[in-house]
Amino acid sequence: MSSIESKREELERLRQRIRELEAEIRDAEQSQQPWQATRFYTAYYATTGFMLGMFAAAASLLFNVVGSLLVGQHPLQLIRVYLTFPMGEKALDLNAVDGGLILAIGCCLYLATGMLLGVPFYLALVWLTADASFGRRLLVATVLSIGIWIINYYAILSWLQPLLFGGNWIVEMVPWWVAALTHLVFGWTMALIYPWGTYVPYRPNTPNTEQT
Repeated sequence: MSSIESKREELERLRQRIRELEAEIRDAEQSQQPWQATRFYTAYYATTGFMLGMFAAAASLLFNVVGSLLVGQHPLQLIRVYLTFPMGEKALDLNAVDGGLILAIGCCLYLATGMLLGVPFYLALVWLTADASFGRRLLVATVLSIGIWIINYYAILSWLQPLLFGGNWIVEMVPWWVAALTHLVFGWTMALIYPWGTYVPYRPNTPNTEQT
């Protein structure tokens, strides 16, 4: 009888050891799995929007360059006018800004602004249109672009530039439809290149060891 009891105790110890080994194996397997986001990946989409904003800003700048050439203006007329925010009225002096360096800096600032704007813009697109069709995403991008244009021009620049520099050159010199189209081209480009920033969890390829 004692022999049977001892065998049962030994069997129970073996079962306990099996359970411990199974738990260790599960922990090891979980630790080897690549990390994946389980919620809205704000940091990733903010970084992606920052980068995609540069492409969208470049597209809107190219649109303005071509448009300015078609109407016989300086190709970087928009940059010249935008530079009145940090430089004031002297940014409109051809002799002052036609040397190239200041206009190049203005282009860089324009792209940098687009990159900063791309962060909230792309976050909003992902939040509102993650599973939507391209048509709906384009519609949302249109509404966001118009909203940003109105806020930038009439809720901020219309009073901030006169307060800081004594003139309202951006709002007065850039026709409303040009400003609206500039923002629309930015938003439409963001909607078009939206798939470039889609988050896809990394899944490493594991060799198939099964014999066929």
